[in-house]
Amino acid sequence: MRAVVLLSGGMDSAVALWWALNTKRWSCRAICFDYGQRHKREIKNAFAIAKKANIPVDLIRFSLPWSGSSLTNEKVVLPHRSVEKIPHHIPSTYVPGRNTLFLSFALSLADQSEAEAIVIGANAIDYSGYPDCRDAYLKAFSKVARLGTRMGSEQGRAISIHAPLIHLTKAGIVKMGLSLGVPLEKTWSCYKGGQRPCGRCDSCVLRAKGFLEAGVPDLSLNR
Repeated sequence: MRAVVLLSGGMDSAVALWWALNTKRWSCRAICFDYGQRHKREIKNAFAIAKKANIPVDLIRFSLPWSGSSLTNEKVVLPHRSVEKIPHHIPSTYVPGRNTLFLSFALSLADQSEAEAIVIGANAIDYSGYPDCRDAYLKAFSKVARLGTRMGSEQGRAISIHAPLIHLTKAGIVKMGLSLGVPLEKTWSCYKGGQRPCGRCDSCVLRAKGFLEAGVPDLSLNR
């Protein structure tokens, strides 16, 4: 079975990739995105992870001129919140339609290459309040994949959407990553970018929470 894996360079997508390679034994190729994000550093990490996994990776570039997200507009301040406040509302880091765009590109690639699955590292428990990381959203997109593709309409072979981390906490994701042998030290989560994680953005805070609750050090901080 062949799969297209959304690979951002972050911990979640890397664990999802190793899940597809080791748990499902699928033949994978990755797709990565440069959408004008301020943390372009993650792209470098995505390619390093793909190299470690020995899989090909496609880089897709696009821009959203209308996006007012703090991830794509450096004039908008990144939120610095306590971990207790993170899930309570949609933050400024939300990029409208981002996962819909990512999944649409992945769906096009899967349909063209006749891959049977798309894998995304979305999780809905310890997350930043994004509406397109929820289980209901991914189930709805699965219907799109079934109805709107050549494989689904002509061949009767639906392209399935897999989110193996959807019901895991960050600690659970860390533990899964360790059990699968994921090179977590090669992943990048910080929204700010730069040479070292800022330790203050939502993504850094949630990552730190995950490693703390899993009871293991985050080796990426030693780089």
